[in-house]
Amino acid sequence: MARFSEHRAPCLLLLVFLLHSSLRLQLSQGLEQRRVYIVYLGQRQHEDVSLVTSLHHDLLASVLGSKEAALESIVHSYRYGFSGFSAMLTESQARKIQTLPGVVSVKENTMVRMHTTRSWDFLGLSMGVDIKQEQQPNELLAAANHGDGMIIGVIDSGVWPESQSFADDGYGPPPSKWKGTCQAGANFSAHDCNRKLIGARWYAGADIDRRSLQSDFLSARDSHGHGTHTASTAGGNVVHNTSFFGLAAGTARGGAPRARIAVYKACWGSCSIASVLKGIDHAIHDGVDVLSLSLGSTNEMAALGTLGAVARGIPVIMAGGNDGPTEETVENSSPWLLTVAATTVDRSFLTVITLGDNRQFVAQSMYVADKGGDEFSELLYYFKDRCDPDYINSTDIHGKVVFCYTPGPGSVSAPPKYADIAATVQRNGGKGFIFSQNNLDSLDLYAIKGPALPCVPLDFKTSYQSHWHPKNKDIYNPNNSSFGK
Repeated sequence: MARFSEHRAPCLLLLVFLLHSSLRLQLSQGLEQRRVYIVYLGQRQHEDVSLVTSLHHDLLASVLGSKEAALESIVHSYRYGFSGFSAMLTESQARKIQTLPGVVSVKENTMVRMHTTRSWDFLGLSMGVDIKQEQQPNELLAAANHGDGMIIGVIDSGVWPESQSFADDGYGPPPSKWKGTCQAGANFSAHDCNRKLIGARWYAGADIDRRSLQSDFLSARDSHGHGTHTASTAGGNVVHNTSFFGLAAGTARGGAPRARIAVYKACWGSCSIASVLKGIDHAIHDGVDVLSLSLGSTNEMAALGTLGAVARGIPVIMAGGNDGPTEETVENSSPWLLTVAATTVDRSFLTVITLGDNRQFVAQSMYVADKGGDEFSELLYYFKDRCDPDYINSTDIHGKVVFCYTPGPGSVSAPPKYADIAATVQRNGGKGFIFSQNNLDSLDLYAIKGPALPCVPLDFKTSYQSHWHPKNKDIYNPNNSSFGK
């Protein structure tokens, strides 16, 4: 009995130690923050997609401890372009999955950004549809029958189905190969699809910020505008007499105006790679002929997703980005992609800035209303670090025009914070926003406020001139300054 007691104490201590260690492990895992990770397994091993999905669940369950935990954790299962899944995991769980046989890579999910009536004519793909059109119809466009019979998949921020760019007058049934669906949701029913806009899907899983969903439609309907823009640019109908509040008047159309369109909403302000991959996966299943993604990304997982589509004979068109023309600013440069560069067109939207001493400077803007006389009484100059939404918000800008001068890299695009500054100026009763920029080739920011607030860029070269230099004191009080049209 005494001998048993001598051995029992160490056994009890060992049991207590094991229980303590197990509890500490459970607590540490419970305290670890769960994030969305993308697990890439390479090419699928089964043609039966249900078996592929079961494989994903089994693999995840082997780490999480049960099938129920796996089903609760998984966000998307990728079954057509490649085999893989995205799931809510802790960092330690992701590391453990990385060690399992058959797992190629495990990467944390990332977000990427979303990157006219004239573009196609400028590129030489004229249809000869305008009375004033000087170019003859392009033989290449005619040879392709204007895209008739082709299905373009667009992965972006959704679509505004009521746009005339997606009307189905004169269209027959969708191509017989089409296997997609029209997913209903908020302010978007299955009847919003038609013989032109033949499909719509949307993704609002755990990889999407809940705050982004609150300010958007929980459906394929586009609240941002970028998806509608890119879809109509790729395959929108020929629509005559269009303009932006009178600017850029003409005929709007897509590069393949007779093509059918299917949209996959993966962007809610920004775009989750996990959802983008699911959009690609669905597009492959649905039967699209070409994929269009105007998204900025150097993400390895996004590249692998597009490779799966290309391997199945689906060309993938991606944007080269809106930055440049400096070195190392091109995005989406994988060799299997068709990367579309940003360039300039032969059209300007001129705006005249008039100071109180009648000096005038020409800039570009999407501002269209006539303003003159003593509409603007004072110009406030903010230099470098003071060109900041918080700092400007702390000053009195009511009834005044804000000018921001911030030397920056050689990008054609204004810094992202300028959009916040424009909102601050409008919210605090400012009458306009002028800002310096490398050049005036990009007008992506200026339509943010539309006609509500004049947002006018001025190139750095002009800004450096003496009449805009901060040492020139009259810059602070050019009475009766005004914007022209």
